[in-house]
This record gives sequence, C-alpha cells and structure tokens, in this order.
Amino acid sequence: MARAIWSGYINFGLVSVPVGLYSATEEHELDFHQFQQGTSDRIRYKRVNERTGREVDYDKIVKGHDVGGGEYVIVEQEELADIAPGKSRSLEISTFVDLDEIDPIHFEKSYYLAPSDSENASSYALLRDALAKTNRAGIATFVMRSKEYLAAIRADGKVLVLETMFFADEIRDPAKEVGSLPAKSGAGKQLSMAVDLIEAMSGTWRPTEYKDSYTERVKKLVETKRKGQEVVFTEEEPEATPRSDLVSALRASVEAARARRAGTAKKAATKKSTTKKTAAAKKTAANKSAAKKTTQKTTAKKAAAKKTPAKKTTAKKTTAKKTSAKKKAA
Repeated sequence: MARAIWSGYINFGLVSVPVGLYSATEEHELDFHQFQQGTSDRIRYKRVNERTGREVDYDKIVKGHDVGGGEYVIVEQEELADIAPGKSRSLEISTFVDLDEIDPIHFEKSYYLAPSDSENASSYALLRDALAKTNRAGIATFVMRSKEYLAAIRADGKVLVLETMFFADEIRDPAKEVGSLPAKSGAGKQLSMAVDLIEAMSGTWRPTEYKDSYTERVKKLVETKRKGQEVVFTEEEPEATPRSDLVSALRASVEAARARRAGTAKKAATKKSTTKKTAAAKKTAANKSAAKKTTQKTTAKKAAAKKTPAKKTTAKKTTAKKTSAKKKAA
C-alpha cells in the first residue's frame, strides 16, 4: 500500500471523516540527465550565493517575494505555516454542486481519498454513497505543501476522488490569449455534414485503447542508439483543408467512417455468431452424451429386468418337480 502524501479530515456540517490523500495518476516519461555536448560530463545544479559564489545548504535558504525596485520581503517557512492555522489538516466542504455544472477546465490533478482507519470507514462510505446517489461533488479548500487548493470531492465506484482545481482568476480569458475567434457558423450543408461525421465517428469511451506513442518512440530511439544503430522517423505534416474542398472532404470522411463502423460491426457480429455456434455445439454434444448415457442405463435396466424373471421361473419349475417326486414316494 502506498504512503499518504497528506492526511487530515473531511469536514461537512458537523461531520468529520479522517482520510489520507494518495496520488491517482502517474506519467511514464523517460528520465534524461544533462551532459556537456561531445563529452560524458554530467551537468549539475547547485544553490549558489550570487554575491559570494559559494554553495548554500538547503536548510539555510528562505523565501523572498519581489515587491519591486529591487526590494524583497523575506518570509520564513514557519511564518507561512502560522497564517494557515487549522487548515493544513482540514478539507472544509462549503457546498455541494452538481458534477455536470463544473467546467473540466477547472480540474488540475486527481487524487484518491481513503479512510484513515477502519473505525471511521462507515462515515467514509456514507459520504461516498450519498455523493454517488445525488451526482454531487463537495467543493472544499485545504492547504498542502504551503499552498491553498480549491478541490472537488466526488464518488468514483468504491473510492472518493479529490480533484484539485484552478481558482476562477487562474483561468485565462480566451479572447485575451488567442485573439479574435470566428463567429457562429451558419446552419448550412457544411454544418450538417460535420454533424454527420461526428455521429459516424462516435463510439464508447475506452481509455485502454489509447497509448502514449511518443514515449514508445523515444524508448525505441534510445534502444536503437544503444545498439549503435541509427533510426529515422518520418511523419508527414498535415495541411489545412482549403475552404473550396471542405464539403468533398467532409463527404469522403463520412463515407470512410461509416465503412469502418460497418466493418467493425460485421466483425463483432461474426464473433458473436461463432461464439453462439460454439456454445450450441458444446450444448448439443453434451445433450448427445447425456442421451447416450441415458440409453445405456435404460438398456442395462431392461437386461436386468429380463434376467430376474428367468431366475424366478427356473426356481418355480424346480419346486414343482420336487413336489411331484414326494407324491410318488407316498
């Protein structure tokens, strides 16, 4: 079992649930070290006093905020901890909102919440099941690693998931970032065909079908170079579709998507049919085997029945002969 990166209490109303916070995701990027080009000399980073040029121990480093004009306000770690009394151990839920109301752009990182002990597992389960039944998320704030987070606590199967969130003033205005954006498109033939393409390409969300192809290529590159070989990856850069070709491109895309879907459906149907035939064949074989056993048992019973009367008849005849003999003797 992993070690909790934070522990505290979920507080809602007058209820407190002790929990631990665990990482829910991980990245599979390859680690690279830095070297001076043309050598095998590693590049190292050191914390150096820019005035003296001497290295400074980590425990002797404090934080300072630039307030302008070359002036800094120095803040100690203890001072940062003192201004958030009680918050570092508390997940204070202020309200419950419908999950569908939260724009995914606010979600930052996912964590698992687990009960800290078995004694309070029932209160944890109660909150989880209530959230699942109402499709709600508890909006809370807490402090972790000297930073205050906005969070949404939701149910996901048997576990509670905490999503750290961006505050509203941390979400950038798209108009300021990307400039002018096109107006709403008209409800013409192009829009209709675009909708048809989306419908033709729609499917069930299966996360296991998607792989990090870039990381795989990086691994292949490293392994190939380790063997002293050279690898070349070629990939054509896509070109923007001209406006005059948009309708024909959409039409061709819809037809291709529908053909792929039809092929997939046919394969699935063939697989189901084969499965059913195999199951039917097994069932028929089992029935035949059972019928054969029943026939064998019936035949055996009939044979036994025939043998039994024959023995009794013989016995009667023998008895009759003995009786006649006795009469003659008398």
